[in-house]
Amino acid sequence: MNSFRPEQILFEDNHLIGINKRAGQLVQGDKTGDACLADEIKAFLKVKYNKPGNVFCGVIHRLDRPTSGIVMFAKTSKALERMNAQFREKQTDKSYLALVQGKLSKGESIRHDLKKNESKNKSFVVDPGKGKEARLSYKPIKQFDSYTLVEVNLETGRHHQIRCQLAHIGHPLRGDLKYGAKRSNDDGSICLHAAKLEFSHPITKEKLTLEAPLPNTKSWIQ
Repeated sequence: MNSFRPEQILFEDNHLIGINKRAGQLVQGDKTGDACLADEIKAFLKVKYNKPGNVFCGVIHRLDRPTSGIVMFAKTSKALERMNAQFREKQTDKSYLALVQGKLSKGESIRHDLKKNESKNKSFVVDPGKGKEARLSYKPIKQFDSYTLVEVNLETGRHHQIRCQLAHIGHPLRGDLKYGAKRSNDDGSICLHAAKLEFSHPITKEKLTLEAPLPNTKSWIQ
């Protein structure tokens, strides 16, 4: 069900491949031993281009398993190194769409200190100075009876940052039981989607913008 399909490709050239990840897909292998996108893309590229030997597919960044949206992989080591530097130095612009509980009528910038609890795989808001600074801004896009669709822009990249911060102000993501949602989504997803990514091509330096459509699932359809 969650295996990689070619129609998920948003962008591909000799150096990069961008994927619209579905909720539930792993970006990189973990202790579950489940199939991951990095390995599936390697296998896909090997067949598509009839490549002998090993195929390179470097993980540039990650999304949580229940999150959907844009994920970039590098097809060469040079592209991986340069893209990693862009993400590390915050030279990329990322925006997310989130469906949150309750009604939000205006946008806001929020700041908290977050601390990750490794055993629970969960982040918590802590007193100032006792965690890592987390900043984001959001603005409402559309309101429904019990939910609001918001656009979120990250200024920092902390563990579960969007999930934790929006829950802390009383608006957990739909389906996100870990952070206080009323109920789970039928497909195990949370309503968080990496919708847009702007970056410079690691080789040509061209400015690129990728956009991923929202999942066509009933969790997102009101």
